[in-house]
Amino acid sequence: MRITSTSCICPVLVCLCFVQRCYGAAHHGSIKVTRNQTKHIEGETEVHHRPKRGWVWNQFFVLEEHMGPDPQYVGKLHSNSDKGDGSVKYILTGEGAGTIFIIDDTTGDIHSTKSLDREQKTHYVLHAQAIDRRTNKPLEPESEFIIKVQDINDNAPKFTDGPYIVTVPEMSEMGTSVLQVTATDADDPTYGNSARVVYSILQGQPYFSVDPKTGVIRTALHNMDREAREHYSVVIQAKDMAGQVGGLSGSTTVNITLTDVNDNPPRFPQKHYQLYVPESAQVGSAVGKIKANDADTGSNADMKYTIINGDGSGVFSISTDKETREGILSLKKPLNYEKKKSYTLNIEGANTHLDFRFSHLGPFKDVTMLKVIVGDVDEPPLFTMPSYVMEVYENAKIGTPVGTVTAHDPDAANSLVRYFIDHNTEEDRYFTIDASTGTIKTAKIFDREETPWYNITVAASEIDNPGLVSHVPVVVRILDVNDNPPELARDYDVVVCENTKPGQVIQTITAIDKDNSANGARFHFSLDEGLSLNPNFTLRNNEDNTASILTKRRRYSRTTQDTYYLPVLISDGGVPPLSSSSTLTIRVCACERDGRVRTCHAEAFLSSAGLSTGALIAILLCVVILLAIVVLFITLRRSKKEPLIISEEDVRENVVTYDDEGGGEEDTEAFDITALRNPSAAEELKYRRDVRPEVKPLSRNHPSSSLDSIDVQEFIKQRLAEADLDPSVPPYDSLQTYAYEGHRSEAGSISSLDSATTHSDQDYNYLGDWGPEFKKLAELYGEIEPERTT
Repeated sequence: MRITSTSCICPVLVCLCFVQRCYGAAHHGSIKVTRNQTKHIEGETEVHHRPKRGWVWNQFFVLEEHMGPDPQYVGKLHSNSDKGDGSVKYILTGEGAGTIFIIDDTTGDIHSTKSLDREQKTHYVLHAQAIDRRTNKPLEPESEFIIKVQDINDNAPKFTDGPYIVTVPEMSEMGTSVLQVTATDADDPTYGNSARVVYSILQGQPYFSVDPKTGVIRTALHNMDREAREHYSVVIQAKDMAGQVGGLSGSTTVNITLTDVNDNPPRFPQKHYQLYVPESAQVGSAVGKIKANDADTGSNADMKYTIINGDGSGVFSISTDKETREGILSLKKPLNYEKKKSYTLNIEGANTHLDFRFSHLGPFKDVTMLKVIVGDVDEPPLFTMPSYVMEVYENAKIGTPVGTVTAHDPDAANSLVRYFIDHNTEEDRYFTIDASTGTIKTAKIFDREETPWYNITVAASEIDNPGLVSHVPVVVRILDVNDNPPELARDYDVVVCENTKPGQVIQTITAIDKDNSANGARFHFSLDEGLSLNPNFTLRNNEDNTASILTKRRRYSRTTQDTYYLPVLISDGGVPPLSSSSTLTIRVCACERDGRVRTCHAEAFLSSAGLSTGALIAILLCVVILLAIVVLFITLRRSKKEPLIISEEDVRENVVTYDDEGGGEEDTEAFDITALRNPSAAEELKYRRDVRPEVKPLSRNHPSSSLDSIDVQEFIKQRLAEADLDPSVPPYDSLQTYAYEGHRSEAGSISSLDSATTHSDQDYNYLGDWGPEFKKLAELYGEIEPERTT
């Protein structure tokens, strides 16, 4: 079968059609040939030759955008088996078959029923088949072919990114690249010139040009000046068909702005200026403005103003306002019309950012002259000092002079001045001022300890023009007089421990004085001399405005006395000196070994142990039971004891024997052995039983005295010899018994003899190391206090 096409519109298609029809499909595609043997028909003889049958196909072409009333003819399918009798049926399948492309199943003609757009779909793949209409058997195998949509120039170039906004510096060289624009064409770039675009400039000449092929826009003039023209609107056209007649085109707008460069120096509009400034202008205030013009913008127009010379450079200063680029003239010193009536200033304005490419256009600065005229103003009185500091003693009488202020009229008229105090505050009412002389006096009596400083304001005005007033601050310092005695710095809580040693510091006190250091900083402490010597405490003046309270006894007892009062006399070093007396309260407290206070109240002795109520009741019951046992025991002993009858006539015939080892100190008074002695010698040798043997007293400076080294056995022998040789001893039927129990113990004597009136110097601190059994003795005789919890 042969496939032919009659769509030969353009010369190329004519050639293709000619070649197709004359030479088959040799130049358009591949040819597939199938050889079929002829079947025998009943009643016919066998044919010995085999006819050629061809099933030929190639690419078909169909023009896009066909607008005719009839379907567009595409091509023709033909099989060699087709004899023209309608027995062959052609079938078309694939993309668009039956909708876009239809086929005449008898003739094989293919038509396009719709207008096609190559930009949407470039080609269609279809399948052709020839079958026997009677038997529906294929006469040719199914073959594939392509219908390609032929492009026409139906799309204009487009600028997808337009319109454009771009900048280029002014004064740029000719040919400086500004921007590259690109237009796209949807037509087929491989077929003809439909998609070949060239660029041209429609608007913007002669300032800019565009490259026809690349679309690069460049400057076309030298030294384009922003100050002459800043904005340009350039229209660029893109045309296809290589710019030939009949081609389609599209355009875009490029907005170009020239950016500023510093190519214009500043210039003052005038070479001479004149400024009027009144002499009353305040120092630091702005008195005038001046400006140099600069055609540039932004940082290229930034300016700095300076005073380069002139007789007013020390009186005036100039600064630059960054927003308005003006020079602000300010006053550095006060003006005085009577001294100088005018000043001349040379002011320079210069750019701060220079571009050396344009230095040949400079210099980028300018100078002008400014004359300042000082205006005469009636000024208020002028004080000789900006402020005054005066002094007056406290307790001074009313009307005491404090000081004098002075003011004068600075104008040529030199009017008289009157003074007054603005009574705006309460402090101003403490003083008065002489309106003519300006002398300030006291109006009340001052107390430095209440208010040490006063701030008042004195005003001065001209008599001829009272409306012109000037003010001056006056500070009055109240000087100190020693009128306050010293006193203790605070209420001291002084505590002394029961086990305190003599000479121990229990408190350091200090004092305060409301007067200043010149009248009260040196304090002297002492005890009140009008009272008797204190046996319990003493005071030591430390010569550093402090004093120390020291103990004079070894031990103190809460049960005996729990509070002491110590009057202290304090005097200052003022002129004249003042003194006061204060009383310190000293409490006696029980302390731990490290000095911590445990309790200061005797009634808290048991409760401080932290015992519960049940434990306290149990202890009280035990104490009651022990007391009952002791009372019962004493009652029984007294009922058995025989009365002691001593006859005054013959005492030597009586022998008293007792073996009672109890009773302690009370039993020592039961019988005096001296009653058996000779009455003549009894008066001389009568000793108390509660006094130690005749031994030299212990020295406080030598704790290990001879008493510690006496041997009891030697003492007994000595006493035995004295009894044998002494005629005043009792007769032999009287008995003195001495028992020797060995060497003395480490604890020594623990007798309470002689303890009722004086405190022992013996050191019993070692009793605390003997264990719990001796804890009570350690509490009674040592410095260890029972460990109780509060």
